[in-house]
Amino acid sequence: MDYAADSPFATPLHPAVMMGTMAKTRIEHVCTDCGAAHPKWAGQCNACGQWNTLVEEVALADVPIIAPAAGPACPIGDIDPLVGGSISTGLDELDRVLGGGIVSGSVALLGGEPGIGKSTLLLQLLAAWPGRALYVTAEESAQQVRLRAERLDAVRPDLWLQVETALPHILASISDAKPDFVVIDSIQTVHDPALGSLPGSVVQVRGCAQQLVTVAKRTGIPIILVGHVTKDGSLAGPRVLEHIVDTVLAFEGERHHALRLLRATKHRFGPTNELGLFEMAGHGLIGVPDPSQLFLGDRRTGVPGSAIAPTIEGQRPLVVEVQALTTPAPPNVPARRTTQGVDSNRLALLLAVLQQRARIPVQAQDVYASTVGGIRLVEPGLDLAICLAIVSAINDRPLPADLVAFGEVGLGGEVRQVANAPRRLSEAARLGFKRCIAPRSSPAPEDDRLRMLRVTTLPEALAAAGLTN
Repeated sequence: MDYAADSPFATPLHPAVMMGTMAKTRIEHVCTDCGAAHPKWAGQCNACGQWNTLVEEVALADVPIIAPAAGPACPIGDIDPLVGGSISTGLDELDRVLGGGIVSGSVALLGGEPGIGKSTLLLQLLAAWPGRALYVTAEESAQQVRLRAERLDAVRPDLWLQVETALPHILASISDAKPDFVVIDSIQTVHDPALGSLPGSVVQVRGCAQQLVTVAKRTGIPIILVGHVTKDGSLAGPRVLEHIVDTVLAFEGERHHALRLLRATKHRFGPTNELGLFEMAGHGLIGVPDPSQLFLGDRRTGVPGSAIAPTIEGQRPLVVEVQALTTPAPPNVPARRTTQGVDSNRLALLLAVLQQRARIPVQAQDVYASTVGGIRLVEPGLDLAICLAIVSAINDRPLPADLVAFGEVGLGGEVRQVANAPRRLSEAARLGFKRCIAPRSSPAPEDDRLRMLRVTTLPEALAAAGLTN
């Protein structure tokens, strides 16, 4: 399909297609991790050093893709910084992660495991969008999307739906419908016939994404691309796909838990340390404004192996429960260390510190540690609570119900200060906790009802919690 020369949709099309000529093709081997091309197969990528990542692709040869200039150069002081500001999505938790909303002309990449709720989140976003929106589904039928939209109450006149996998037809629909917002689900199933490779290949994913980015920048239409993920949770396809978009969002959660977490691993228009929390319900995703109450809602007090930790995700304080269970390991069998929501390497380090610095016999114990609610935490402020929970489980002594603890544990057994201590203390006091074990350098809490138990070493922390004599 041809477009006028001055149309923003003319530039993404390959010159070979616009000229009506057949381009020469060549076989190349492309790294699925970094996108580097190699003339022949090798076991290791010469660009990024990864092994067994080269796949054979058919690529167009000797046909340069030259896009017209976006405009003449001008002094940076003449640029209006207010043009292309952010637009609220209508979903508070999504706005929190995006720093206020979606920026005009931006391109975001949303990734997550199958069935985690990506399409549900995007349909709710489209239902709340203030203008005309276009939803391009390349994986589901129109009837499937309509049924989900009815369940989410997302059927509205300004929401347009297209079932299409060919990129030229998608660009034509954007040109005809003139939407204010576009969602493409998913980029791995979209293909451009001019590129000559199979859908989902590195060449197709990279080429189609680049053309959509060009359209977004020239028209000012924000676009969200849905991306598949690999078995380890990382985005599938070449790393260059993440480089060319403005924002990379990760939608996470345990399939058997209702909690869903939205993080920004890359965001050119704001910070990347914010966290959005949703709860999956029968009628869609619901924002969680007070996650601490959710995490502690079913907590049982007086149970050994349970500790409460005030943590920080981005600028958001979260009070979570850490649980540990220990059992004697069978003779002549290595002790097991199993984690859920806690970094396994960090747990191994903390067990070594407990063994060497606090003289807690953990080497012959199977240790199971987890965070409650399906949330995964990797911040160092969780160290002290994990240690307290493990020792509580070994000694079969429950921690006081009104006690919280935070702090980083060093290899020497010292308890170190962590960031945002005042916010942690304020959140713990708001939830009614009366005592807090914290590093000695921690500031005084703003709420006088919270009593500080300052410690310097891990043995001091265990004594302050009543776990050792």
